[in-house]
Amino acid sequence: MELACVDIGSTWTKSALVEVPTGRLRATRQAPTTPGDVVAGVLAATDGWDAEVRACSSAGGGLRLAVVGYEELISAEAGHRAALSAGARVVHVAAGRLDGAALAALGAAAPDVVLLVGGTDGGEAGVLRHNAAALAEWERSVPVVLAGNVAVRDEVAAVLRAGGVPVSPADNVLPDIGRLAPESARAAIRDVFLTHVIGGDRLSTDPRLRQWVRAVTPDAVLDGVAALADLRLAAEVPGVVVLDVGGATTDVYCVPAVDAEQAGLRLAAVGVPSRRRTVEGDLGVHASADALRAAAVAEGLPAPGDDPLALGEAAAVVALRRHLRAEAAYGPGGASARGVGLVVLSGGVFRHGDPAAVDAVVDRVAADRGGAGGVVGGTPVVVDVRYVLAAAGLLAADHPAAAGGLLATLLPR
Repeated sequence: MELACVDIGSTWTKSALVEVPTGRLRATRQAPTTPGDVVAGVLAATDGWDAEVRACSSAGGGLRLAVVGYEELISAEAGHRAALSAGARVVHVAAGRLDGAALAALGAAAPDVVLLVGGTDGGEAGVLRHNAAALAEWERSVPVVLAGNVAVRDEVAAVLRAGGVPVSPADNVLPDIGRLAPESARAAIRDVFLTHVIGGDRLSTDPRLRQWVRAVTPDAVLDGVAALADLRLAAEVPGVVVLDVGGATTDVYCVPAVDAEQAGLRLAAVGVPSRRRTVEGDLGVHASADALRAAAVAEGLPAPGDDPLALGEAAAVVALRRHLRAEAAYGPGGASARGVGLVVLSGGVFRHGDPAAVDAVVDRVAADRGGAGGVVGGTPVVVDVRYVLAAAGLLAADHPAAAGGLLATLLPR
């Protein structure tokens, strides 16, 4: 059996024909994404393949998500991290009681969904109640994922529904101070994406799109990264970091190695999820190129010119340095010197670059010491040349062997 795994991007629709259960990659292809009806681009990218299509999508900017929380440095930040782990693009964060000005700012951000959080379980609930009432009376009807204090979850959901707001209740993203639990909210955000974005008419009115799409693209990639980390469990240092360099941003995916016996304790202490994604909004090779050059100089690196590969190298190095500094701040639960066993470079700038030049970039990234305390030293760095991470993520749940077969091509020899 063969499956066609498709990533519908804003510019290109990329496809991979995968043999199941072996995970053998039979073919890859890409076609321009077709605005207004992305199904046409999918059909072009899979033309002639007699295979079931399963897809992920970031077309049209992906899922635009706003976070509304209680206190910016606690509840709203927890919601922000949960949103990123779900592959959403966070376009707005509001904290405290929503008033007219706050609702106007929320509307200007034009979110596809609002993640409503606030309060630990059994703790403060006044702000959550107020914000639910404000959203219920708002002139806009934006779907809400409710992931705050579970003690008032049913009450708050009823208020939203009474106002005609579609609501998806989830577990609290911050059940206790310092303990982040994003998975329930992540699943609810995925369901809202499938129902209201893919199931709507923004991308296509063709019903096949709803049948094909399983996730927003960053969510699928995160699933692929987690599956790759599972393959690395036998390694002395099994943690994985993926740097996906794009035109506007660089996405960083991390599944660190954590002592299994202490994993729960450590993550509870630092308040970070075991699999996570961050977005570096100033590190892109096209739309953010000027900001990327400034960031490189701030790190003591030469300012890259206009060469796309040089820009991609700078984005990868700066993003990795920032990531490792942030992980060090997390303490034992982060990707410390013993928590990064493999670095993967992804993005068109690496896939389409001259192979010899890309190899040289890999060597320089692997040798980088500045700002990272030598953590990268000795860590293998590879390139996702055939773009298998998203495809593996689409297969991981029900075809884990096929996902593993695809990802085996990324393992260091």
